[in-house]
Amino acid sequence: MSGGFEVIQAGIQASIQDLGRIGLTQIGVSRAGALDEFAFHHANKLLGNKYGSNMLEILLGGVKLKAKGATTFILTGAKVDATINNKPIEIWKTYKIDDGDILNLGFATCGVRVYLAVKDGFNIEQKYGSCSVNIKEKLGGKQLQAKEFLPFTCNCLSDNRKLPNKYLQNYDKLLIMRVVAGYQWDMFNHEEREKFFNTLYRVTGQNDRMGYRLSGDKIVSTCKGIISEPIAYGSVQIPTHGEPIVLLKERQTIGGYPKIGAVIPVDCFRLAQAKQDTHVKFKLVSLDMARDINIEFYKFFKEF
Repeated sequence: MSGGFEVIQAGIQASIQDLGRIGLTQIGVSRAGALDEFAFHHANKLLGNKYGSNMLEILLGGVKLKAKGATTFILTGAKVDATINNKPIEIWKTYKIDDGDILNLGFATCGVRVYLAVKDGFNIEQKYGSCSVNIKEKLGGKQLQAKEFLPFTCNCLSDNRKLPNKYLQNYDKLLIMRVVAGYQWDMFNHEEREKFFNTLYRVTGQNDRMGYRLSGDKIVSTCKGIISEPIAYGSVQIPTHGEPIVLLKERQTIGGYPKIGAVIPVDCFRLAQAKQDTHVKFKLVSLDMARDINIEFYKFFKEF
């Protein structure tokens, strides 16, 4: 049986996301996909969904939906006050919603991105192998609009499930971002590298799905520009103004600024939940350590 959510209030920015379009950067298509994969994968795991099933990524909250048919859903990510028919519900916990029920999300108080997943995902057509909306490139649809309909298959779990509190993240604490040295590492002398790793940076208001600009001590490269080359996820660009920019999933596919390194994926997920003025420090790690952390993270979710 088919059902869905009728959008009463669309919020500031909400869009359907899965794991994005992998392997298309060589033709100029950025990956897109869920920015906080910690919240994304836990939502799918708790619902028993297939790995990488799509869901709604909501910036800051402010979304109101009416159920047309029953399903089991979960909210993960940023802490937000949410209700079903004005009755408070928890995040990181599955709930059944029935036909005619109203799901209302307030605004985030810790973190900035909320994920709304339903059992078996939304019935959204893929484009170039993904359901993800790429807002910058206007690919895969557009951000959520009032009066839109999000279709799903009516399917409910027989029990409620919840992520144990010990696994929850504190999005307000100091963020330590582990970095692997980049191709232009040698374009920064010892003093500039030391400055980069010893500076307490601050998240500025210039942040979106493309990347986050940080404020702090300015870093100077021996080279003001390079021949444009592909840009990896998490790359830390040092433009001419000297303040780092960490590039995320809707980054440009090539660029000509020197990159001191790249933030490992699991720390990029955490950065995507950082609000303005969050403090950030960088920590150098080896490629082997970064690989081990990455493998361990995904191994947990791919076992189900």
